[in-house]
Amino acid sequence: MKKGIRNFKREMIFLLQIAAIYLSTVGRVAAQCPVNIPGDQRRDCYPWTGASQGACEARGCVWCDDVQAGLPACFYNDAVCPSEIPEGDRTDCLPEGGAKPDCLAKSCIWCESSTPGVPWCFADSNVSQGGSLCPASIVESERIDCHPEPGASEAGCLKRGCYWCQSPTPSVPWCFAPRQNGYRLRGSVTDTPKGFTATLERVNTPSWYGADAQTISIDVEFHTAERLRIKISDPNKSRFEVPQPIESPPNKFPNPLYDVTFDTTSPVFGFRIVRRSTGAVIFDTTIGGLQFSDQFLQIATRLDSSTLYGFGEHEHRTLLHDMNWKTWAMYSRDQAVTDSNLYGVHPFYLNVETTSNAHGVLILNSNAQEVTLSPAPAITYRTIGGILDIYAFLGPTPDNVVQQYTEALGRPLMVPYWSLGFQLSRWGYTTLNDVRDAVNRMRQYDIPHDVQYGDIDYMHAKKDFTYDSVNYAGLPQYVQELKQQGTRFVIILDPGIYNADAPGVYPPLDQGNQLGIWVKNADGSYAGGEVWPGPVYYPDFTNPDTQTWMTQQSVDFMQLVEYAALWIDMNEPSNFVNGNGGSCASNPLNFPPYTPAILDRSMFTKTLCPDSIQAAGTLYDVHSLYGWSMSKQTLPAARTATGKRSMSFSRSTFPGSGSYAQHWLGDNFSNFAVLGYSLIGTMEFNMFGYPYVGPDICGFIGDTTEQLCQRWQQVGAFYPFSRNHNSEGAIDQDPGMWPEVARVTRETLHIRYTLLPFLYTLMHKAHSEGSTVVRPLFFEFPSDGTTYSIDDQFLWGSALLVSPVLTQDTFSVNAYFPDSKWYSYYDGSLAPGRASFATVDAPLDFIPLHVRGGNILPTQQPANSTMFSRTLPMGLIVALDDFSQANGDLFWDDGESIDTFEGGAYYFATYSVQGGALSSAIQHNGYSGVNSLFIGDVRVFGIAFTVSQVTVNSAPYSSWSQNEVTGQLTISALNLPLSSTFSIQWS
Repeated sequence: MKKGIRNFKREMIFLLQIAAIYLSTVGRVAAQCPVNIPGDQRRDCYPWTGASQGACEARGCVWCDDVQAGLPACFYNDAVCPSEIPEGDRTDCLPEGGAKPDCLAKSCIWCESSTPGVPWCFADSNVSQGGSLCPASIVESERIDCHPEPGASEAGCLKRGCYWCQSPTPSVPWCFAPRQNGYRLRGSVTDTPKGFTATLERVNTPSWYGADAQTISIDVEFHTAERLRIKISDPNKSRFEVPQPIESPPNKFPNPLYDVTFDTTSPVFGFRIVRRSTGAVIFDTTIGGLQFSDQFLQIATRLDSSTLYGFGEHEHRTLLHDMNWKTWAMYSRDQAVTDSNLYGVHPFYLNVETTSNAHGVLILNSNAQEVTLSPAPAITYRTIGGILDIYAFLGPTPDNVVQQYTEALGRPLMVPYWSLGFQLSRWGYTTLNDVRDAVNRMRQYDIPHDVQYGDIDYMHAKKDFTYDSVNYAGLPQYVQELKQQGTRFVIILDPGIYNADAPGVYPPLDQGNQLGIWVKNADGSYAGGEVWPGPVYYPDFTNPDTQTWMTQQSVDFMQLVEYAALWIDMNEPSNFVNGNGGSCASNPLNFPPYTPAILDRSMFTKTLCPDSIQAAGTLYDVHSLYGWSMSKQTLPAARTATGKRSMSFSRSTFPGSGSYAQHWLGDNFSNFAVLGYSLIGTMEFNMFGYPYVGPDICGFIGDTTEQLCQRWQQVGAFYPFSRNHNSEGAIDQDPGMWPEVARVTRETLHIRYTLLPFLYTLMHKAHSEGSTVVRPLFFEFPSDGTTYSIDDQFLWGSALLVSPVLTQDTFSVNAYFPDSKWYSYYDGSLAPGRASFATVDAPLDFIPLHVRGGNILPTQQPANSTMFSRTLPMGLIVALDDFSQANGDLFWDDGESIDTFEGGAYYFATYSVQGGALSSAIQHNGYSGVNSLFIGDVRVFGIAFTVSQVTVNSAPYSSWSQNEVTGQLTISALNLPLSSTFSIQWS
């Protein structure tokens, strides 16, 4: 018994000692901590190494040097009081007593106070702390996700001051922001020469990710009748801005198509962009959700309609976006083509309004970012750096939007004529004999062939600006042989430069070291990665000295191998190890507090560390600009080396880089589904300002099949960039591998080459006006809702409708014919439908093509290379509309000189039909090369009567015929000089 009492006393003493230690600790913590948040409820605000009080407080967080192991010393102040009501004016909202959850359930505010008698729960309709009560004022479709990263929980949600409300609807966020959170207008709106400005002040709510800007500025600039800019920035801190020059006129445009209004009556600030002519609200941030912190910026807007397109780069499965809570991340990434973030970043969308007008919006930001589409309809845009730099383009037609977009960012470059010919490539030509074999198959089957490529196989040890003198012995001579046959040679370049050679061995490395042009680590040493040749450095293309290096290396290699253009790849930039040397330091740049939904949710998988340094800034800010900056320096280098227009096309792209390089759709898979997706990518990149675009025909990854390749070659004849390319390890897939594929490829390419003058004229308009070349049907028929979701057909310009087979073992197409006259390209017969779907036969050797009434298409007799076809007779296809009228034009120059349009060295003619007469007019005649060209034939579709007489330049003409079934009139052997006007009449 005594022994038990003694043990009990010892246990009590021990417990009292523990209690004393605990109370002492609590007392010290309470004394040290300005905020009383229990340790197990703290949200870590500094998860990186090197935490300190200064670093913590710089993030707006609480520092408490806690003695309890495992508790964060730096944590968010989730006890902040959002209300501005003085303590003495509070009205008790919970007189019956209770805790914070009971208070929030009444939609009241909980703010603790040390002053006796002051209620902790009180009403304030201007602010909110969220809670577990579902607010009736926020419908599910308008929820702004308060926990966009994975792992949302009720406890974590409530700590952020948000609502937790479960939903049976898939993908609806359960944790969402109160409408009262955000920023309020401070002071009044002030006029500026360009528009007006205002200052906003943050509502005092718990921080989501730290370092919130307490004050931000919003500047509105009225640039043109159709374009405006809204810039949201931190006036107290310099932040990264994309160095993409967009003209900002000094004075406000006086009478634009839009109004901008500020909502100052709601609890928090919002603005609206309104189309004056219809009153449509095309951008409306009163839905809430504005956030502006150092590494998390967010803005949400309602849309006028759910008819939304754009954002990239991804392999979208539909052209028209799914608005059911779909999130698309954007951060350049070396990745086989899929629906994740890919090589380029394009934060641009196009919205067709309920009135059938269209507008576009660019959020100019290069940091890792994402956009969530919700059924309100609305979008929520998030980025982890920079500013919110918003440009709106008012159209009102879809093509107007793209014209205005490229006017701001820079028009697409003008490609050389030869680049519109068919092109052959593969990774896996292990020797020059493999190249010869593929080329010989092209010649055997008489297939047009304008460009042959050298992938990394041609290089010595995979090193840029070298060639393998063993496996590719005789390459310079063979390139000259190809040139005589009308086939140019284009080489690939990757940015990674092998860095392990001794001085004097590898000139690109030596000159790069001399100029100090490499991307650097955070400590100033050169950042190393690994790609095809092994260990590499990466040129910093934002450094002006790199232009000297790039041009010199391009010129020097031109002395060895006469290439025609440069194909730049792996410029995301790609890295075979994660980070610099396989790791990245623990800091907020490499491991940001929020990472968008990019692949792996990693900032440095297959690339360099974000804290690496370029002249333009850290890779945290400029990573997705690497391809953009490389493109800007590659085109001048190619032009200096070749002395001609040349061109470059890039895997990684960004708004504005289309002025320097065009694009192919990357490492796609060989299957029918991807064949269909390629149409979507081609149409989207035309919206982004890349009219010269296309996928790898027959697919890059995996073995193709004969039927797939045959169907893909048919479609491929109508991609602006038409190239068959595949991967190492896959079977050969050049069209000469199968006799039937070869025949169908040849015949379909002859159609392409016949239409090259029309395609080249469309390219000229893209370069000079910003118009699209390949466009969705809704671009031409925005009032026809049926066209909004059609992505298995496309148009060349406004005139040629392509309706391909995109599925296996399919021999007809359910094609849609919008409300216009449509004629078969082949015989001029009228299409079977109008503003309706119709079944069109499409056997394996046939692709349905239709010409829209009201258009005139210039043509030329085809050949196996543009070097030969450009000298052959030309022609016209005339498709009459409902009023028996039609119009068209032709742009022509030497096809390879630089800036012919800007310098006036071109020919431009227009054609029109009125009252049964076709006439030409020469609008500009600055290119003498047309003196040797002639119009040889004219085909007229849609004549509603039997023709009895044709006159040419008022003289009777006899070389004509009319199809009794289709009515097509064919006038041949004309021999009309292109340099002279003419008139042709039928009656």
